[in-house]
Amino acid sequence: MRIELSTEPARTASSLMWAAGTVAAIGLWFAIYWQLEDFSARVVSSLPITPGSHLDEAARFFVFDAPKVLMLLTLVVFGMGVVRSFFSPERTRTLLAGERQGLGNVAAAILGVFTPFCSCSAVPLFVGFVSAGVPLGVTFSFLISAPMVNEVALGLLFALVGWKVAAIYLGFGLAVAIVAGWIIGHLHLEGWLEDWVRNVRAGETDPPPDAQTVVDRIQAGLEAVRDIVGRVWLWIVVGIAAGAFIHGYVPNDLLASIMGKGRWWSVPAVVLIGVPMYSNAAGIIPVVEALLGKGAALGTVLAFMMSVIALSFPEMLILRKVLKLRLIAVFVGVVATGIVAVGYLFNALFS
Repeated sequence: MRIELSTEPARTASSLMWAAGTVAAIGLWFAIYWQLEDFSARVVSSLPITPGSHLDEAARFFVFDAPKVLMLLTLVVFGMGVVRSFFSPERTRTLLAGERQGLGNVAAAILGVFTPFCSCSAVPLFVGFVSAGVPLGVTFSFLISAPMVNEVALGLLFALVGWKVAAIYLGFGLAVAIVAGWIIGHLHLEGWLEDWVRNVRAGETDPPPDAQTVVDRIQAGLEAVRDIVGRVWLWIVVGIAAGAFIHGYVPNDLLASIMGKGRWWSVPAVVLIGVPMYSNAAGIIPVVEALLGKGAALGTVLAFMMSVIALSFPEMLILRKVLKLRLIAVFVGVVATGIVAVGYLFNALFS
């Protein structure tokens, strides 16, 4: 007679160990984070730099913000990696398939916040959405929301400039995604998809079973940290270095004259500048922080941030594989118009 030994106690013990280790790591994170300001001040004061000089101001910004932003990014990405383990591209397509315009745009934009796929995922997601029968406008609402109103942008905005700005950014970002997707949907531009995309036949896709354990979800968070932080940390350091230069060397009057509230042309100008650029939310937010510290208008700065994140040139190259140039031009034009409107509205609200 063979005796079956249950593995359930071992799995439970493993789950408890992983959970305890995660809680301890988060506690250590907070202990280190609270000491960053004093640590950075001691580091800069030990350097052979004249106190109060431009270099001193830039060094203080960089030495404090570099570990701060990287630590915030790591925590936020880990948390959302765990959350994202409850969603998959297959489940996302299943949730959106069959949704109509209007309600579907709202659902897609909100879902984009919680399933923040990077721009390199745009092509397979787009094809998957089309094959699952998701309307074109609904698909665009998701593809606008996912990179622009993602967990990194909201988490870092909340930590660096406060909950009020983060909440308003969330509301306006969702509005841009919903309205832009709705407009594109009502233009009926399906004929401007590449032929091979329109010929994809819809297939039944079932969401994966909910078989993941606590350990699986924690490991998903760690994998997200390895993947996302590993890919973007250099962009973050570059962004913080740019922010440090702005903070230390760019005169307040210069930025106020270019990006101040009284300059009506500054909002469309920064959107035009931001569209061909490439950065992620983590890399651009230190620049946003520095610009705001120099007196630049909030709406102008956030319009610049939105255009860099939502309309990056590399993403346009990726989307060119599935969209004809006319549809890409409509997409960029509609989203850029929405971002300009948000910039003006932000400036009016915070005048």
